[in-house]
Amino acid sequence: MPSSDEIYVIGVDYGTLSGRALLVRVSDGAEIATAVFEYPHAVIEEVLPTSGAKLPPDWALQVPSDFVDVLKKTVPEVLKTSGINPAQVIGIATDFTACTVLPVKEDGTPLSELAEFSKNPHAFVKLWKHHAAQPHADRITDLAHSRKEPWIARYGGKISSEWEFAKALQLLEEAPEIYSAMDKWVEAADWIIWQLCGKYVRNICTAGYKGMLQDGAYPSREYLAALNPKFENFISEKLEHEIGQLGALAGTLTAEAASWTGLPEGIAVAVGNVDAHVTSAAANAVNPGQMVAIMGTSTCHVMVSEKFAEVPGMCGVVDGGIISGKLGYEAGQSGVGDIFGWFANNYAPATYTAAAQSVGVDIHTYLSQLASKQPVGAHGLVALDWQSGNRSTLVDHQLSGLIVGMTLATKPEEIYRAIVESTAYGARKIVQTFNESGVPVKEFIAAGGLIKNSFVMQIYADVLNMPITIIASAQGPALGSAIHAAVAAGAYPDVVTAGAAMGGVAQESYQPNAANAKVYDQLYRHYNELYEDFGHNGAMHSLRAIRDRALLGGA
Repeated sequence: MPSSDEIYVIGVDYGTLSGRALLVRVSDGAEIATAVFEYPHAVIEEVLPTSGAKLPPDWALQVPSDFVDVLKKTVPEVLKTSGINPAQVIGIATDFTACTVLPVKEDGTPLSELAEFSKNPHAFVKLWKHHAAQPHADRITDLAHSRKEPWIARYGGKISSEWEFAKALQLLEEAPEIYSAMDKWVEAADWIIWQLCGKYVRNICTAGYKGMLQDGAYPSREYLAALNPKFENFISEKLEHEIGQLGALAGTLTAEAASWTGLPEGIAVAVGNVDAHVTSAAANAVNPGQMVAIMGTSTCHVMVSEKFAEVPGMCGVVDGGIISGKLGYEAGQSGVGDIFGWFANNYAPATYTAAAQSVGVDIHTYLSQLASKQPVGAHGLVALDWQSGNRSTLVDHQLSGLIVGMTLATKPEEIYRAIVESTAYGARKIVQTFNESGVPVKEFIAAGGLIKNSFVMQIYADVLNMPITIIASAQGPALGSAIHAAVAAGAYPDVVTAGAAMGGVAQESYQPNAANAKVYDQLYRHYNELYEDFGHNGAMHSLRAIRDRALLGGA
């Protein structure tokens, strides 16, 4: 192998709306070139493009060909921009949103690409924020508790509607023809690796966190049959497959994938990974107590530990789920940047948008600048960050947002600030729950798109009342994937060693303001009261049910 100063790897990060390729030098993690491709079909939430049919509430679909197009567009672009010889690239790895899952045939062909199923929404990719399987998730959770299934504690006591089994059960019961026709129920994280190397390998990260694989076993056939007799053989017939460890070699680049990308045929293709979990390596945050928060449309909180504990409402604890040989914990918030965007795009007055344009900033920056001028607590508001449901700690995507304290004098920037604060309170609730469960959070490291907004980051530091360290790379997931590619290619012996050489945090950090933190302690008490009340009183569930009946024509 040539000197590490002369070799490179590529990490490809698949987000909610776009995919990004990053060319990285193996010796030191230097980021040489990057390229982004927006998914042509974006997120399908209202109308299925192939039929024009209106989708029910809480659906979120994607088109698998968009994912392949990312490879065809971004990888050749980074090679061209960098000017390096493609022969210097020794490996490629990808990360993906999760749980993003699709039904495929034995050869990996998505059912949505078959003519007979092209107009059936269940044949498409179900994105992570497809929350229409909440009733199925509730049944999975309730039955697990009634049967005293031991694995339910590994998921904080609740199974999410975002995960593999809830979405599969919905598929079986709402579209049995699709369920019958599919040969494999595949995470997109594994499907894209399949396209690159021609081999299907199921990664331990999504299998453990999203597929309920614990201690080498899935839930029993008896349990599945109790959910639905036709679900009894779901694991053996549709799900179970070879498991690949993170950083391991999944296979080598096929001739077809080489033609898409311009990379040499036969280079290493790493086992797939999840966008959040892969970022720990990019931050070189692989020690117990280091929580990495990947803050974007949603936020995922991941942390390595050597101790097992049952943390209420966590998204799972998986052996090897982040770093081989260590326990990986996950929690999260299903809406953060999405919530900021929802308000800014729908409720910021036209005068504000015009003012932002006149000074050359986007609407988020403008609202942040206005809101930052006001003392903490001066808006008299507190909000719940549940516009996309609650992932942790309540694990309930039928919950909805709430803002308390509005008057006729309330200004848009005050609501915006209250919404930002609500997401920080949600993060504090997660940190508090881990601390109280015996898995202490000693350091909070932020990554993702929201780290660019200093107003948001300072609020988080003040609400959490702890310093926030910022990842050095602006492309954390893509860099994390590149690090895994380097390990799969044999440039480093393991992810920990590679992360130390190629990843890290910036020198800048956000320090809490003691006076602000004191006021936020008071506001957080109100948030927590609303959290416990509206999280359990059923009012939001009832409103959701009334809405759904109205949208479905009283059905």
